[in-house]
Amino acid sequence: MKEISIRECGPVTIGQTEDAAAGTGCTVFVCPQGMRAGLDVRGGGPASRESQLLSPLTAAQQIHAIVLAGGSAFGLDAAGGVMACLEERGIGFDVAVTRVPLVAQSDLFDLTVADAHTRPDRAMGYEAARLALDAPNYRDGCCGAGCGATVGKICGMETCMKSGIGCFALQTGELKVGAVVAVNALGDVFDWQTGRQIAGLLTPDKTALRSSEDVMAAQVAAVENRFASNTTIGVILTNASFAKPQLCKIAAMGHDGMARSIRPVHTSADGDSLYAVSAGDVDADPDLVGTLAARAVSEAITRAVACARGAYGYPAACDLEQRR
Repeated sequence: MKEISIRECGPVTIGQTEDAAAGTGCTVFVCPQGMRAGLDVRGGGPASRESQLLSPLTAAQQIHAIVLAGGSAFGLDAAGGVMACLEERGIGFDVAVTRVPLVAQSDLFDLTVADAHTRPDRAMGYEAARLALDAPNYRDGCCGAGCGATVGKICGMETCMKSGIGCFALQTGELKVGAVVAVNALGDVFDWQTGRQIAGLLTPDKTALRSSEDVMAAQVAAVENRFASNTTIGVILTNASFAKPQLCKIAAMGHDGMARSIRPVHTSADGDSLYAVSAGDVDADPDLVGTLAARAVSEAITRAVACARGAYGYPAACDLEQRR
């Protein structure tokens, strides 16, 4: 196996826009000819649009775009801009009088980072879709949907850390599998290979890391309204040929990578969601692709943390490394 660019995983292009001052943004994945997609949601509080399109029981066999964005449920307006851009380009499901672009979306909560009243909207979604089509500009770090991402929020925003969006892709033979993940978790982030905590809950003086699991264990009683402002969202990409049932399973297996790298994860205060996208014709074992997807998700999470830079008063992993 070898590492490759996320841009090599198939005919899916990625555009990103963000409002750095407001601490929010969106990342749009576009496939003009349509892509098969599945979805697996493990968190208790997702903000999403058109999720049922990805059920094996629904008629649509392809979608045209996926949006990852900030803004919580308010940010779901971004999909309208993506639809407008794609309709202008003649991309979508032909209904005789026009073409209807099928656009799925999942959002993370970043309203408490900077400006709570500026969220991804139609204009931001339109521009991200235009960039995906004309000038793909994906970058790791505090970009796109990762602009306002933070981690380690079990004790609130005062002791959390800045995170971002990250990607990783690999190839074995003709098969290519990659993942893009925006990491906005309640829990801590770990290097999945060494087990070392690399980001998450800070000590009160913000100079070192501590364990969110230990903090939870110290308060055994149920928490009535835990700080519900989290969600790790991502897209798995492959050039293998699968239908929706297999892609839903691959998305589910991809969550293994999330569980290796984030603790606690999939809580009622998270909205953790993974899409899996097939836009190629390579014949491959879905169990292999799911296994590689989990690895790609773990690596993408690590890079989201490693490439983030401190902002809005929240330190990033690189800041802690400099202090050691």
